[in-house]
Amino acid sequence: MPPLDRDRFAKCRMLMARGATPGERAAGEAAATRVAAAAGLTLRQAQALVDGRPAPGAAPRPPPTHAWAEPKPKPPPVSVEELRAQKLAAEARQRKMAEREERRLRAVYAEQARHSARERAAQADRDREWAEARARRGT
Repeated sequence: MPPLDRDRFAKCRMLMARGATPGERAAGEAAATRVAAAAGLTLRQAQALVDGRPAPGAAPRPPPTHAWAEPKPKPPPVSVEELRAQKLAAEARQRKMAEREERRLRAVYAEQARHSARERAAQADRDREWAEARARRGT
């Protein structure tokens, strides 16, 4: 069921209480009843819900006793020395990451160079063999 449309219910209650004529007040009550019924409530239950009163027959809920229900204490303020230390540590981490990336890229580039050298050597062999075969054919 949809939740209670509190704004619409409040407008209907205002019309129900302050309508200029008995017909307006009756129309406000009927509209408030329809809004409450759409939420699966009776008019009295919806009024109790909006007014903050417990519904008839509802037991009051005890306050929570969980540890998380209590507010956390505020953390102590960070000092300038701590900020500087954090900044230096962050810069050191970034330098180490950059050095690792540079070493990784050097290894990748070296592997690419070895691969290119092998491919050039293989192509040179194929070119030489092609030239020798052409020379043997006499063309």
